[in-house]
Amino acid sequence: MKFEDLKDMYSETQLVEGEEAYKAVSQLLQDAKERHKQDFLRDKPDGDHEQSWRAFKGKNFEKLIQHIITEAIEALGMKVINGNKLERSRNLSPGLSRVKRNLAIDYGEFGLHLPDVDIVVYNPRNRRVIALISSKVTLRERIAQTGYWKLKLLESETTKHIKVYFITPDEDGTLTSTYLPKKGRAIVEIDLDGTYVLTEADLQESDKVKLFEHFIEDFRRLIEKS
Repeated sequence: MKFEDLKDMYSETQLVEGEEAYKAVSQLLQDAKERHKQDFLRDKPDGDHEQSWRAFKGKNFEKLIQHIITEAIEALGMKVINGNKLERSRNLSPGLSRVKRNLAIDYGEFGLHLPDVDIVVYNPRNRRVIALISSKVTLRERIAQTGYWKLKLLESETTKHIKVYFITPDEDGTLTSTYLPKKGRAIVEIDLDGTYVLTEADLQESDKVKLFEHFIEDFRRLIEKS
């Protein structure tokens, strides 16, 4: 199974669910797991499928989120690039090199380093970075690290305007309620600019934690203000 298969599965879900297709992402991943298992066991009958699936799921969930949001963001005049591409590519165009420099955090004698994020949104006219997006299946995978990067960005005049968002299906239910909130909910409420959840479960929303359907609407407001 490849990412293209996952993307096709989401497209099929969109035909049925329309704008609420995002709510079915967790079920889509469950269905994908079965297809992945069949392919895996055919090639490696004695292999560890769970380990292979976790790697596939994490990497390709990030790609799926980028696929889902890119068209809408680019319709607002912005550009989207994968954070790993910006980090690892040695032969970036002059424009992307400027994006990279505008995002780098200065560690003094230890050099300039990029935040560990999945998606970077920037303005193609001036290469100004607008927002960073981390996308994980559960909060425990990276939420504290994402909060750390937001705090580091705030330390510099060059990067303090950059918004940091988290997109997740919240499969471990960390965000469900503000009553006796878990650590992850506390971090997203205090340290991040917004978290958007792909879920059918009841979610106690706030100004910082919302269903995914509000993401593009909120992002449009951000672009208009900037």
